[in-house]
Amino acid sequence: MSVTASTYRELTFAAVILGVIQGAVMTAAFVYIGLKLGFGLSGSSVAAILGFALLRGVGRNVLKIKGCGSIVENNINQTIASGINTASSGVVFTFPALLLLGTEYDVSTIILAALAGSFMGIVVIVPLRKQMIEIERLKFPSGVAVATILKSPGAGAAKAIRLGIGFAIAVVVTLLTTYAVIPESLPIGSWFLGDPATASGPFGLAALGTALSLSMANFGAGLLSGRGGLPFALGGALAWWIIGPFVVGQGWVPASAAGGDLVDAVYRGSLRPIGIGVLIGGALAGVVAAYPALKGAIKGLQAAAKLAKTGDPNAAEELGPKVLSFGMVGAFVGLFAVALLGSDGAIGTSISVAVAGTVWLALAGLIVAQATGATDISPLSGLALIAVTLMLALSANNVALAVAIGVAVCVATNQCADMMTDLKTGHLIGGVPRKQQLVQLSVAWIGPAIAIGTTLLLWSGGPNGANGFGEGTPLPAPQAGALQGMVEGVVSGNAPIDKYLAGAGIGGALALFPISGLGVLVGLAMYLPFDITLGYGIGCLASMGLEKWKGRRFYGDILIPVATGFIIGEALTSLTLTMITLAGGAS
Repeated sequence: MSVTASTYRELTFAAVILGVIQGAVMTAAFVYIGLKLGFGLSGSSVAAILGFALLRGVGRNVLKIKGCGSIVENNINQTIASGINTASSGVVFTFPALLLLGTEYDVSTIILAALAGSFMGIVVIVPLRKQMIEIERLKFPSGVAVATILKSPGAGAAKAIRLGIGFAIAVVVTLLTTYAVIPESLPIGSWFLGDPATASGPFGLAALGTALSLSMANFGAGLLSGRGGLPFALGGALAWWIIGPFVVGQGWVPASAAGGDLVDAVYRGSLRPIGIGVLIGGALAGVVAAYPALKGAIKGLQAAAKLAKTGDPNAAEELGPKVLSFGMVGAFVGLFAVALLGSDGAIGTSISVAVAGTVWLALAGLIVAQATGATDISPLSGLALIAVTLMLALSANNVALAVAIGVAVCVATNQCADMMTDLKTGHLIGGVPRKQQLVQLSVAWIGPAIAIGTTLLLWSGGPNGANGFGEGTPLPAPQAGALQGMVEGVVSGNAPIDKYLAGAGIGGALALFPISGLGVLVGLAMYLPFDITLGYGIGCLASMGLEKWKGRRFYGDILIPVATGFIIGEALTSLTLTMITLAGGAS
């Protein structure tokens, strides 16, 4: 017998409240992770694990609520939680660039842009549910993984305990490193046996990447990624162990530079611009590679429109076209308002920016949803980079406006991928699509404000009044750094075109390898200190080894909850310490 709303609890007050709380907490935590590592994480599995522990363990077993914690009720909980925290990646990849650039901006305009993108991402993709999930039967690996968790409620409590253990370990380690009881990075030797003090290694270059970061969030992210994260770690090795020494050997740095100054010259003069090029080249290659996906998505949209005209008896399972049309118009008006405010009332510029932004947003959303369905990896940040470049051209280098539209595009495309992934999960466990669509649309306004607020909190929470993220801080913000470098080059007209082109060539060439998103991962790795990349890589190797030794079930039952605890534990501890510091300064 199929699971139906009349059989089990599904859309309930308890599921909504728990989903909102979990989504808010994870949004703040994942903003921290995005600033540290340069990529986002999905909170669906975390929400599903904790949902069973709380809805079923507490609601049904302790409070004796009949039927509490059903599979479909927990699916509503995880849909809401992931729908809220998906804004974290969209915001953290783009908005911090304005802070790093020192550009004046209106925070209400940024929030409005993120809100418009959040709603538009949902209404753009919802009509494709039946085509992508029921007709094309795309994989959506993350959606399948969450459905597997939901189908095994008995393991939820045990996984929640393991998540708590990982959380506690991360809290302890973070406090110890913060208060210098143990070092933040553990020295493990010099690059190629060189001496950092005298730069006596090969080519005269001493490596800064000679330490291992003791960040539990970093290690946990590697554990979650496993084999798929190795290209990211190898990108750091490519940058700091191969390209860096080569640059010095060719004499492309000041002859007087030594030690830390030499490393800084290599980073700013070569690794940073080449990394931007690799990122852009990888992103463009990803868009080209995604052309079949875009073509398929457009065909799916046409098929969905035809299906809607036939009076499908299952139409009640979906949100109606009037609701979606109203949402689309409202989101476009919001995007136009952003353009109008950002251009000081220039009607012509506002119309061109809003129309171009909407068209690119829709195309990017289709690409991301289809690519996520096929591989679970999508060129999200690259699509945002392209959007900002386009908006700079349309707005005569209005940086604040261009980045604001970039925020909208990035939030929207991530929302497209998350909505369709959640709908895949619901399809596999017998949920009602309309209820998932309705709750995600209802909470789409929550995530952007929390993500932007957390970003501003971390920016103002640096020690001794310093900036809280960027180069030389524990939060390098690699995605925003790439966007910052690209914007500076375009606006100044002094972009290192040769290095951008060289990097783009590398990024495009990496797309030839059968590893989705390889160019983007390598480009991001060039922005990070190698001690962070190394710790992440060790996590990947540990995950691969443990999975081979203990089996795939060990990965799902043990590694995922413990690693998730590592990530959330460090993030929330660091955010709490930042708030304490700010409160102390205010008083």
